[in-house]
Formats: sequence, structure tokens, C-alpha cells
Amino acid sequence: MPQYTAYKINSTVEIITTAFQLQTMESSINQIPLQDIQAQAPRSKFPSDIVQKVRDNLVFRSKWAELNGAMGDLGTYIPIVLALTLSVDLNLGTTLIFTGIYNILTGAIYGVPMPVQPMKSIAAVAISNSAEFGVPEIMAAGICTGGILILLGVTGLMQLVYKLIPLSVVRGIQLSQGLSFAMTAVKYIRKVQDFSKSKSGGDRHWLGLDGLVLAIVCACFIIVVNGGGEEGSEREGDDINMGGRERPRRRGMRQIVASLPSAFMVFLLGVIFAFIRRPGVVDGFKFGPSSIEIVKISKHAWKEGFVKGAIPQLPLSVLNSVIAVCKLSSDLFPGKDFSASSISVSVGMMNIVGCWFGAMPCCHGAGGLAGQYKFGGRSGGCVALLGAAKLVLGLVLGSSLVMVLNQFPVGILGVLLLFAGIELAMASRDMNTKEDAFVMLICAAVSLVGSSAALGFLCGIAVHLLLRLRNWQQKDQPCPAVSV
Repeated sequence: MPQYTAYKINSTVEIITTAFQLQTMESSINQIPLQDIQAQAPRSKFPSDIVQKVRDNLVFRSKWAELNGAMGDLGTYIPIVLALTLSVDLNLGTTLIFTGIYNILTGAIYGVPMPVQPMKSIAAVAISNSAEFGVPEIMAAGICTGGILILLGVTGLMQLVYKLIPLSVVRGIQLSQGLSFAMTAVKYIRKVQDFSKSKSGGDRHWLGLDGLVLAIVCACFIIVVNGGGEEGSEREGDDINMGGRERPRRRGMRQIVASLPSAFMVFLLGVIFAFIRRPGVVDGFKFGPSSIEIVKISKHAWKEGFVKGAIPQLPLSVLNSVIAVCKLSSDLFPGKDFSASSISVSVGMMNIVGCWFGAMPCCHGAGGLAGQYKFGGRSGGCVALLGAAKLVLGLVLGSSLVMVLNQFPVGILGVLLLFAGIELAMASRDMNTKEDAFVMLICAAVSLVGSSAALGFLCGIAVHLLLRLRNWQQKDQPCPAVSV
């Protein structure tokens, strides 16, 4: 990583400077033996610096807030993983283990709640066409996508793309993705879902352990605790302030309510209701990890995976998993500016490694980052805690955990996804000029209606260039002479 290289350079400079000083000492001083010079030369601080950096990245800003933030990405993660497990027999235990490791590593490296989400385009193809697009094709698509992202990151092309894309177009992609999440969440809340077929059924009943009333009460509870999104800066343990001045601490009942881990409490309620809905689910548990085997991928699977999976996934990964994540990280965490090349290589490595063993193709996502930030995640410890929980569940319960997830109230998942989507969409509120807002809305509208981030991106770029050309022509026109 670039940070590690910087540490190596600093250590080398220190050693060279010390040696230079020793050589230029006054001649009156007796010559120092070689072994003494070596003893006086400072040792490299490279390993200790890495350890200190990891500790700083994983430290909790607030225990309850970080725990609460870890739940912000589950509204996306659970439905897709559950659907793939039920429809194409994805190895849930292996996926939990690998995604848990990814969470821990990304939290330690980046120091922010960097999410690990399923690759949605690949998942959509697999769920809608499970007979012809099975596990080998899914893994082939993930490996191909990861390899291309690594190539773009290593060559620096991803960083070039990141610098060239206008902010208004990125905001349009974020707005469309956020609204798409929110509309999907409303569908989860209102309609009965069949994740194995990725279809909605009839209207959800008002009462019951997965009724409309439960979802509405959970949504109201989160709104009362978290508010409308005051930048998350008033949550307990957050060190963000205004103009260097500390915010006055709220006292009394309001402070107690605001410090509650709302998302964690809602998720815990869903787990309890899952066991109540099917008490015999415990009898079906098989303790121990699932068997991890290398997936055999045929030539046909490589072809199908690349054509049907990787090609549609690439634009979404580049725009939402890399470009939008970099922009959103700099917005939410000033001073935490990550290079697009680093994020691209990170996404690529997750899939180059895990997909060979049957783990779900993964990426980072602006929606997951916004969701975890919305509920209080401020450090890498947030996702590291989530990763540790996934790792333990994958090692202890393995694929038998799917029986619990299948009984989890879908309405509660919809509530969590709703707030994650709204938080992502709200990132677009910084478009102050009418021209930028126009480009953003064109990009978002085409992305939503066409169900393609790539199509919306192309339209946004075209509109942006046309507006630039129009402004350039107007500047070149001479001003009319004013006659007196």
C-alpha cells in the first residue's frame, strides 16, 4: 500500500541522515569504531509503525455507535446472500468466512467503515437464471471482474478515470443508487418476498412477526433515535466538530435516546423473532465450518461468466464500488482520501482469492458506506467487528445459518436498507449550481429508468460536455458594442 511505502522511505531517509552527520563530525573527535556507529544508527520503525497504524484504524470512536454502524450494511448483504444460497446453492459458510476476513482487513487498512457487499449485477443474473448460471459461472464472473479491476488499478488507469469524471456525474450515480435502494426497501416492507426466485408476492399483512406494523414501528424508532441525518456528528463518541469548537453535550433524556444503538436493537429484535417464528430451527443446526473446496470452472463456465456476468458488472463496479466510494469517503471523512487505484486493487484481490473457493463475488459500495456511517460507524473497528461476527458464525454454524436467515423478518431488512439508501442519496445535496444539478438529475433519471448505471453515466457525460461546449461558445462571442 502507499502508506507502507512512505514508512519505508522515511526510515531510509533517517538512516542516511544519521550516516551523513557521522561523516561530517569534527576531526578532533576520535574515530568511532564501526560497531559503535552501527549501534548508534536508529533501527527501522517500519514494523512498529504498521502496528500503530492498524491500532489507530481499528480503535472504536464509541463502542455502541460502532456496533450500531456495523448493522447498516445488512439490509443489502442478507437478502442477496440468502437469495444466492437458496437459488444456486451458494456455500454460505465459505462466504461468511471470506467476507469476514475481508471486513477485518479493509477495516485495518483504511480506518473507515469500508463495506464488503455482494456484486449485485452478477447476483441478479444468477438469481434470474439459476438453471444456466450456477456457482461455476458466478465464480468465473467474479474472478474476471476482479482481474480487470486489478489491472486498472495497477496501471493507474482507474486513478485517471477518477480524476476525469465530473463530480455532478458521480453524484448522479450516487443519487440513482440511493433511490434504487430506497425503492427496493419499500418493496421489502410492503410486499411478501420470495428471495429464492427474486420475486415479490402479495401485500404484507399488517400484524404478525413480519407485518407492516412491525416495520413501521422499527422505522419510527430509528428516526426518533438518529434523526433526519445531522451528518451523524452529534452521536456519542464522534470527534467531528464545527470550526474547531466542541459541540455542547446534550443532557437528559435526549442524550440517552440519541446514544441508543438503534440499528443493532432492531436487528437483534429480528433475530429473536426469527427463532420465535420457527422454534425448531435450532434442531437443524450442524456445528462446524462448511467444507471449503476449489470450484471447478469449465471453459463454458468461463465464457458464460465473462459475457453474462463480468461485462454487466464492470461499469457498476467502476462507478459505484470505486469512484463513488472514493468521493463519498472524502465527503464523510475529511483527510481520509483514498486513491481509486487502491480501492480498485482491493476489490480485485477479494475476488481473485475468494471466488476460487466458492465465496460470493464481493465489492465495496457507496451504499454500504453511507449506511454504516448513518448508524454511527466512524472507524475500521466498525467493519472489523462485523467481520469477526461473520467469521465466528461461518466457523461455528457454517451453511446451516441459512435456516435462521430464511426466517428473519424481511420488513426489518427493508427498514435498514431504506435508511442506507436515503443516506447515500443525500450525498448529492452539495450540487449548488443549477447546471450541476441538471447533469446530476439527467444521470440519475436515466440510471433508474434504464436500470443501468453505465447508460446513466454515458448520458451524464454527454450532457456535461454539451454544457461545457455551450459555455465555451458563449465566452468566445464578442460583447455587443454599446452606442451612446
